[in-house]
Amino acid sequence: MKQRVVITGAAGFIGSHLAEALLDRGYSVIGIDNLLTGDTANISHLQNRDFLFIKHDVTNYIYIDGPVDFVLHWASPASPIDYLELPIPTLKVGALGTHKALGLAKAKGARFVLASTSEVYGDPLEHPQKETYWGNVNPVGPRGVYDEAKRFAEAMTMAYHRYHGVDTKIVRIFNTYGPRMRVNDGRAVPAFMSQALRNEDVTVFGDGTQTRSFTYIADLVDGIVQLMLSNENDPVNIGNPREMTIKEIAETIIRMTRSKSRIVYKPLPTDDPKQRKPDITRARTLLNWQPRVELEEGLVKTIEYFRTKVSPS
Repeated sequence: MKQRVVITGAAGFIGSHLAEALLDRGYSVIGIDNLLTGDTANISHLQNRDFLFIKHDVTNYIYIDGPVDFVLHWASPASPIDYLELPIPTLKVGALGTHKALGLAKAKGARFVLASTSEVYGDPLEHPQKETYWGNVNPVGPRGVYDEAKRFAEAMTMAYHRYHGVDTKIVRIFNTYGPRMRVNDGRAVPAFMSQALRNEDVTVFGDGTQTRSFTYIADLVDGIVQLMLSNENDPVNIGNPREMTIKEIAETIIRMTRSKSRIVYKPLPTDDPKQRKPDITRARTLLNWQPRVELEEGLVKTIEYFRTKVSPS
């Protein structure tokens, strides 16, 4: 019997890549998504495989017939544009959605994996960020709806592990890029690419000296699968420790797209983190994982995808 995996948020950027990778590894996959920010175009190529799609809002009770071996909870708006426009659905899927997904895992005796985020560290006072760092988050700021939803989701996940004995995993995902990101996602790579491919001004918020670490989607998915199959229950950072400024990534994308764009600067949004760099010691030592795709290699593949989505002006 094939092992069955349920993925919430399966029509999203990361969820769809996870579904594809697990199918390639011989799993049977059930994808759940309410399509609030997901898109069935991301999973349409999976329809002739051992993949079942269910349109459902996971803040409501989740019913799956038959056995389930893994529940991967990826449902959530995940970009600043999304969670500023959808603050209450973001909080609900972090709280109620996590509760329902954990309930499914408990009922089925399944292993549970939570998609958490580097945003649990807030605007960090520790650099690079280790999993032991508790974070510096503004709970009442505009980004708090996402940061605190994920922090609550982590607390709920550990409560189900300690109280109910559910075998749980928490992956803290750092900035990830690749094909299937939405053009209007609002995050740095898709924003810069869509502007550069249209030869529009590339908008950098702040002075561009704030840093991020960018992980290619294939590396992230490999790390998630290795964590899913591990015996680890404490959070694990999955990210690329190559740190660069926002200005550097903008300049790189302009150069690689051969764009005529120029960089323009706008005020930094409230509580925007000034530094992001994962300490991946735990991933290296416990999972034998580290990123392998160089930034430029991943950007080439991502630009190819964005060229099919963006009409040059």
